[in-house]
Amino acid sequence: MEFNKEFDASGLACPLPIVKTKKALSDMAPGQILRVIATDPGSVCDMAAFAEQTGNALLEQGSENSKFVFYLKKA
Repeated sequence: MEFNKEFDASGLACPLPIVKTKKALSDMAPGQILRVIATDPGSVCDMAAFAEQTGNALLEQGSENSKFVFYLKKA
C-alpha cells in the first residue's frame, strides 16, 4: 500500500507508540496515509482503539519481519 509518511515505533512500549502516532498524524493533511511499524504486541489492540476514538481510519494491519505494521488514513 502506498503511504505519505512512515513512523517506526519499534522498541517503544505502551503508550508511546500511540502517543507518537498521534503526533505523527498531527502534521499530515486529511486523507494522507501514515505507515506505523511497532514491536509492542499491545499495539494491535491499541491502534484499533486509537483509530476508532480519533476517527482516523485503520486501513490495514499485519506483520512484517516479526513487527506489526499499520496503515492509518488521517480523518
